[in-house]
Amino acid sequence: MNWDNIRKDFKRFLSFERNLSNNSIVAYINDVEKIRVYCEDNAILLEKFTTKDFQNFLVWINGFNISPYSQARIISGLKSFFNFLQLEYNFEDNPAALIETPRLNRKIPDVLDIAEIDQLIAAIDLSQSEGMRNKAMLEVLYGCGLRVSELINLRISNLHLEVEFIKIEGKGNKERLIPIGQQAIKYLKIYLEEVRPKLSIKSGNEDFVFLNRRGAQLTRVMVFIIIKDLATKIGLKKKISPHTFRHSFASHLVEGGADLRAVQDMLGHESITTTEIYTHIDKDYLQSIITQYHPRS
Repeated sequence: MNWDNIRKDFKRFLSFERNLSNNSIVAYINDVEKIRVYCEDNAILLEKFTTKDFQNFLVWINGFNISPYSQARIISGLKSFFNFLQLEYNFEDNPAALIETPRLNRKIPDVLDIAEIDQLIAAIDLSQSEGMRNKAMLEVLYGCGLRVSELINLRISNLHLEVEFIKIEGKGNKERLIPIGQQAIKYLKIYLEEVRPKLSIKSGNEDFVFLNRRGAQLTRVMVFIIIKDLATKIGLKKKISPHTFRHSFASHLVEGGADLRAVQDMLGHESITTTEIYTHIDKDYLQSIITQYHPRS
């Protein structure tokens, strides 16, 4: 079989049938490349690939010191690949069907407390031209719990500030509506009305909310740098990233008593088990629940 054709067909399938993001598609195609190398090195025809071959393949990739998390993702990606081959190439069996994905201990993410978030935002130099943009950006990041990709792709046409909602395009181009608070609205309006109009906006970037000083869409890397610089400025010892603001958003909502299903919807999680991790973050909060509600406390 022609591997190039298979890769192209699988890529189209992931894009149009599964509606996956570009980053996810790249990861899936990289997984297919691993199985291709293994097949060619061991003279195995793809259409003859068996469950035993798949087990040997897992032993092979384990020799590259790939983490359990990466191995689990590879298994999941290749299960989808062989499902695709059954659908589109009439393969009789899925050799990955009986392979179990390793159980992983879920890592509890680092979060910032409210005082630390206030410190970071207060450290922004508003005398600089990009200061108000950064303030609005971090207020939206924390106030809405966005992924960094959702933040940099936020569009003016998707802001519905009069009803206090914004529309987000999340993973797999799935849209969701998220409430936006008064604090974020306040600084977003200042940025949009007083700062952004002064930029010379490059063609094709007119609808993006957050722009760099050259009038082009802000990048993920730039958001990381802005946050890292602020953390250094206030002497914060925690290792943080834009995603830390998302974790903090969710954690603070759950600690405040928010319904887990509502938090799931706002974060755009497909499974509530992903959201449940935020119930395990604050030990003091959990202790207070035991003290307050358990009859033996």
